[in-house]
Amino acid sequence: MSDGLVEGPDGALRCWWGASTPDYAAYHDEEWGKPVRDDRGMYERLCLEAFQSGLSWLTILRKREAFRAAFAGFEPRRVAAFGDDDVARLMADAGIVRNRMKVDAAIANAKVVAAMERDGESLAGLLWSFAPPQRPAPRTMADVPAVTPESTAMAKELKRRGFRFVGPTTAFALMEATGIVDTHLVGSHRRGSSGVWPADE
Repeated sequence: MSDGLVEGPDGALRCWWGASTPDYAAYHDEEWGKPVRDDRGMYERLCLEAFQSGLSWLTILRKREAFRAAFAGFEPRRVAAFGDDDVARLMADAGIVRNRMKVDAAIANAKVVAAMERDGESLAGLLWSFAPPQRPAPRTMADVPAVTPESTAMAKELKRRGFRFVGPTTAFALMEATGIVDTHLVGSHRRGSSGVWPADE
């Protein structure tokens, strides 16, 4: 067993963080690292990664359905139309993270995504354009970076376009969550024997 793999009650080997709670195990097994190709899905994850900043990801997972209800299913054009009444509603919603800067960023980012769509561009297409070349897959926790040249370039481009709350570390977490990179450790039941990342879909 490599450093960073944990055997769950079901006998499956998971990355070190994926076996600590049932919520994490489900997220590890069912979603994390699976390719996301649609703009709504990418916008949702971009928002959630920003709201997670400074908090536990478990907090975000457990509030996810409340976030979806509060942010109109994370449909970018609907969120882009949010006004002052919506901001007040969000700031009074105990089901989500009530941080004014993050709420404002989610709305501002939706406006950028909506503008991109009007211009015939795709958020998902933009984010996937920063996919790195295949490289050896991580075998231990120490092999998983927090930032990469690609995530730094992604964050720079997103900032240039007007996106908020997307630094290089958040950008790399987004890349991991949406399958742009696959940092499941070798030996994890989600990776199997694949020795490269991004893994083949």
